[in-house]
Amino acid sequence: MKHSDPVTLAGIRADLAGGTPLARIYGELRRRIAERGDDGVWIWQPGMEDLLASLPDDPALPLYGIPFAVKDNIDVAGWPTTAACPEFSYVAEKDAESVARLRAAGAVPIGKTNMDQFATGLVGVRSPYGIPRCVADDAYISGGSSSGSAVAVAAGLCAFSLGTDTAGSGRVPAAFNGLAGLKPSIGRISTAGVVPACKSLDCVSIFAWTAAEAAEVLQYAGGPEPAGRPGFPDRLRIGVPCPEQLEFFGDQAYARLFEEAVQKAGQLGAEIVEFDYQPFADTARLLYAGPWVAERAAAVGDFITGDHPGLDPTVAGIIRGAGKWSAQDAFEAGYRLEELRQAASAEWEKMDLLLLPTVPTHYTVAEVLSDPLALNTRLGTYTNFVNLLNLCAAAVPAGIVPGTPRPFGVTFMAPAGHDSALAAVAGQFADGQPFQPPLPPDAVHLAVVGAHLSGEPLHHQLTSRQARKVSTTRTAAGYRLFSLPNTAPPKPGLVRTPGFTGPGLEVEVYALTPAAFGSFTAEVPPPMGIGTVKLADGTTVKGFLCEPFALEGARDITAHGGWKAWRASLRQAEG
Repeated sequence: MKHSDPVTLAGIRADLAGGTPLARIYGELRRRIAERGDDGVWIWQPGMEDLLASLPDDPALPLYGIPFAVKDNIDVAGWPTTAACPEFSYVAEKDAESVARLRAAGAVPIGKTNMDQFATGLVGVRSPYGIPRCVADDAYISGGSSSGSAVAVAAGLCAFSLGTDTAGSGRVPAAFNGLAGLKPSIGRISTAGVVPACKSLDCVSIFAWTAAEAAEVLQYAGGPEPAGRPGFPDRLRIGVPCPEQLEFFGDQAYARLFEEAVQKAGQLGAEIVEFDYQPFADTARLLYAGPWVAERAAAVGDFITGDHPGLDPTVAGIIRGAGKWSAQDAFEAGYRLEELRQAASAEWEKMDLLLLPTVPTHYTVAEVLSDPLALNTRLGTYTNFVNLLNLCAAAVPAGIVPGTPRPFGVTFMAPAGHDSALAAVAGQFADGQPFQPPLPPDAVHLAVVGAHLSGEPLHHQLTSRQARKVSTTRTAAGYRLFSLPNTAPPKPGLVRTPGFTGPGLEVEVYALTPAAFGSFTAEVPPPMGIGTVKLADGTTVKGFLCEPFALEGARDITAHGGWKAWRASLRQAEG
């Protein structure tokens, strides 16, 4: 890990494969945190000794050693939970389910992050613990309510973070800090152990550098994706609002960047269709101009009625105002929401997913402090409806505001249950890769470990067969890797060794049609063969295995964690 590197899952794994101790990695993170000083990002961090004592023992775990931050309305056992209000603080008796799942996969929480108090706000300025700033320009807001969680990732202080998202809190800060923000379908990640905002709508969300890494974290933080959901068609229909329904509050730069994003989506192979945004906009207005505010009072209203010095006055005013809504108002709003759901369903007949600006504009901290309610409301223009309609959403970067370092972002949305497929589409867009059709149900998954990896000499044998990369991952622990002598091009041999416990070896997994897989295996020369390889997450795929006789004179390179890391170490030694 270099001084200014972003921290990613792939980067941490490469460091570990190269022999960097976890203690050194965590020491570098603490150095970075200290160097930033009082930046408003953290509410609580464990001591270094306690942190190192919590590191997992099993290097075969899929998220082994990956450091992550936790929004301070999500419980971590033995740590205080404040929801950004000092008087509300309590010490959690056990981990929130999302944290427990991530720990079981080997990830390590490194601290609790700042937030808009009681997750009420999209601005990131409503906290007595300070104001996290946009990493690109500290005059501007970071966005909220998951402000500290986003900045912690964007500033290179952890590999991913957990936020929450009720009205956009997992997407707005992603847009303002150049990150991917994944808001799963309601219920995909349990909210057990989360201080509620609106309990019926709350989601645990994920910030990461890429949509692919956020999607990987989702596999471990949440339950399985619902089976039987129809996938996206071969050619995506991406819906965008009619131009007259778009609102940027005078921000012409954001308006142009969104136009460019729509053009890019078309160039990547999508069919762009216009839809009527009105039912979605009307739904968005229900969230704060309706009785759902009373659900915030149901969560923390008894506490809010007290006289606590640490209460943010804007947050307290919003939640205390919930008393004006009656039971009749709640029923009538429910009826209205059902009408809007029906109207939105008619628009979904035109499209497979929709594309919107994540936010319409970006404000300075000073602007928000001088007008906290109106400007906050504007930031929810394209986010507030999502959970009311139970959509999943993936926010990704989509350009830089000309003449500034500040990022612009867009969000892809789809009906509930399409989390992984949506993240894949958003990732393809962010990477400028053509949208790819869904994998056929009979696709064969193949793990490659050496000369067929991307950038290696035999990779063309996959690309010529239209193989599609599915993931970069690791084998289970019981495999060793050898550099074979006298092979051209240079090749490794992967050998299963029962009883051996190693770091797991980096592999790339590709999907091929059965016919393409058959023709590929016909080209595999001895001593290689295609067998079944177990991956770190417990699943099995087809993969290269080496016959034992070929290991005579071979060098065991298992400790490097993969072929690319081994080759990089050779280049470093040479020069």
